[in-house]
Amino acid sequence: MDDLRTRYRAWLAEHVPADWTDDVATARWWMRERDEGGWAAPAWPVEHGGMAASTVDQIVMQEEERAADAPSTARFGIALNHAGTTLIAHGTPEQRAHLPRIRRGEEIWCQGFSEPDAGSDLAALSTRAVRDGDDYVVTGQKVWSSYADQADWCLLLARTAPDAPKRKGISYFLLDLRSPGVEVRPLRQITGSAEFSEIFLDEVRIPAANLVGDENEGWRISQTTLTTERGPFFLPAI
Repeated sequence: MDDLRTRYRAWLAEHVPADWTDDVATARWWMRERDEGGWAAPAWPVEHGGMAASTVDQIVMQEEERAADAPSTARFGIALNHAGTTLIAHGTPEQRAHLPRIRRGEEIWCQGFSEPDAGSDLAALSTRAVRDGDDYVVTGQKVWSSYADQADWCLLLARTAPDAPKRKGISYFLLDLRSPGVEVRPLRQITGSAEFSEIFLDEVRIPAANLVGDENEGWRISQTTLTTERGPFFLPAI
């Protein structure tokens, strides 16, 4: 641990400017610098550009970032943790091409799971995805999506078999938020914060190549994503 702390402090002293601002451009720059130093995704497997770092080592790294007043990487937490974990476990080689872009801070991700009538009972979601040739056409609404107003991509659950038992008819997609028919509306809270957003989907076309795993296997795959919220495999970004 002491060796890691010493090496990390030396790297920060060389790379971190004194005048930080916590904006998206600075955060992306910081992610690039972290990736060049090999620190961007410490818990990822080595073969995917990570360090396979222990929980203790990750805590040390976060403590050193705080001590150095490094910019927050919170907006990359879903990309590094949820998207990274899911793509490593279930993604195709083409889908895993997102991984180096995530490490470099080129992609901010959000999560499109919860809905107005499907929060605590996630399996009750009603967003629909209908296969049409090489695409799925998706219509519905998501809510409480962190950093969606800044995000480039979304981890999306949608119902592809409406007559199946609710956990058996869900599929898992990678949604490009620049797609036609996507509208993101920030939710202003009483504190003034707008960290969360609603996402409205109006006949959005998602290429079938962006289906993660098999059709109607989304509930099983989503458990990998949700594990990163509740388990110790990845630490949340600061």
